[in-house]
Amino acid sequence: MTVARILAAKGRDVVTTQAYRTLREVVAILAERRIGAIVIADAERTVLGIVSERDIVRALSESGAEALEEPVSRHMTSRVVTVHERTTIDAVMDMMTTGRFRHAPVLEHGRLAGLVSIGDVVKHRMAEIETDQRAMREYIAAG
Repeated sequence: MTVARILAAKGRDVVTTQAYRTLREVVAILAERRIGAIVIADAERTVLGIVSERDIVRALSESGAEALEEPVSRHMTSRVVTVHERTTIDAVMDMMTTGRFRHAPVLEHGRLAGLVSIGDVVKHRMAEIETDQRAMREYIAAG
């Protein structure tokens, strides 16, 4: 199973914002949309960075409330691990576990094409396991 399957089920809509926005504006978007990360992209949908709840906590810890008035570019993760539609779910799960991150932008031809979260990956992996178990039970029952 690949990332393309996740995107087919959940859609390709990705919340993005610009690097000059303040951290306060990003916090408001995260709260309003009830999401845990936002992709920082330019007009051509090139990924410049990502800001997660963890990045916000780190910024507040280091700079206090003043961080909220700073541009998000100062606090975003700029070395973003990305995946492609053809990346397997197992590979994404391994990357996220090893890298200790929960969101990965999906790129096609260098442009943002979607976003997968650890929740998406686990949900689809569990469905795959359940399907395998059901097939095994049917095979045993038929034998």
